[in-house]
Amino acid sequence: MKLSFVIPAWNEEKYLGQALESVLRETKKHPEEIEVIVVNNKSTDKTREIALSFPEIKLVDEPIKGLPQARQAGFLASKGKLVANMDADSVLPFGWIEKVFQEFSKNEKLVALSGPYYYYDLPKYYNFFVKLYYFPGYIFHLFNHHILKKGAMLQGGNFVLRRSALEKVGGFNLDIKFYGEDTDIARRIQKTGKVKFDFSFTMATSARRLKKEGLLKTAGNYVINYFWVIIFKKPFTQNYAYVGDYSTKKIKK
Repeated sequence: MKLSFVIPAWNEEKYLGQALESVLRETKKHPEEIEVIVVNNKSTDKTREIALSFPEIKLVDEPIKGLPQARQAGFLASKGKLVANMDADSVLPFGWIEKVFQEFSKNEKLVALSGPYYYYDLPKYYNFFVKLYYFPGYIFHLFNHHILKKGAMLQGGNFVLRRSALEKVGGFNLDIKFYGEDTDIARRIQKTGKVKFDFSFTMATSARRLKKEGLLKTAGNYVINYFWVIIFKKPFTQNYAYVGDYSTKKIKK
């Protein structure tokens, strides 16, 4: 059961190296079962050069800017029966890959696996409140997925999809640029099988968006777009901010 990592990267020269090092550290345990793909999404910094400095990495250039476009380009270039979607500012925890193989091997009906973020650059007490934020979403996920059967919860940047299910739903929605892309794929792929959100399946990531935009604004944007995609099948927010180290320029659709 081969696993393909897809890592979109737009101007990620500060973070990409540590993300790739964390993935390659874990893939040493499964050298024949893992491939790692970086999708350079029209970067203007040294993102492409950093990806190329890792000989184990497959680089894909996607000139159309947008997170779903980058995920789709990586998916089409991948070969694994499982497709892991990770962000360039994240760090893969120990045992993450073993958890993926275990969960998908024991349940053939499982089509998507996800879990929460842990912010490696925030204090522990802050992460405690972040974890509390996930619980209402998880309760709604159970109700929405298993009873209403209208959607599910996936954490963007920490979710794995079964390739056959992703192909069945036509891949990622390229009409979406940023907000709601994970909710949209969860809404569609849950029709093909089980979506599992596991609190032990964490991903360590940067809190740069929280630091730039604030907790309330960030949470509010994700919540409103989550429900908007489930109800209206499109995101409420069309604009988003690049939160790298050098710019907060607004990106328009």
